[in-house]
Amino acid sequence: MSIEFPVPLLGFVAGSGTGKTTLLTRLIPQLRARGLRCAAIKHSHHDVAVDIPGKDSHRLREAGAAQVMLASPHRTFWIREGDGQTQPGLSELLEHIDVTAVDLVLVEGFRHELLPKIEVYRGGRGQPLLCIGDDTIIAVAADSAPDNPLSIPLLPLNNPERVAEFVMDWIARNRIRD
Repeated sequence: MSIEFPVPLLGFVAGSGTGKTTLLTRLIPQLRARGLRCAAIKHSHHDVAVDIPGKDSHRLREAGAAQVMLASPHRTFWIREGDGQTQPGLSELLEHIDVTAVDLVLVEGFRHELLPKIEVYRGGRGQPLLCIGDDTIIAVAADSAPDNPLSIPLLPLNNPERVAEFVMDWIARNRIRD
């Protein structure tokens, strides 16, 4: 069972500092070059701010607005104040994706959500593979081969072209089954 959504969802999971964002910033241009329009959702455990102190959106938020939307012909930001403890769920965040404007949603983090995922793995970090016992992980992108053989594809972490080929094949295979 996985999250129902009108466009494919593909997660990227790993421990903090492993290189998920780096892979995605190298993968997205490869997918765009293949004609895919991508959205990205990134999970963070940290307090983040996207508005600039002194600018109108920041001033409105600081004044107590629970939600602020800043819209221009160039980009739109939606900011919702949280309580500092409650984590927004992936399904809630997906409600804000314009499915008419994207072909694929890339999800960074949200390790425990039920969606297909690629694990980012660096052998030198000494962390165990997440894919052991997690059947939502469909491939591992690694900087070197893990000690134990895998029953899922092993992708070269430093070759975003190859990872993009895997993603394109995965999308094509899943469209056939739909």
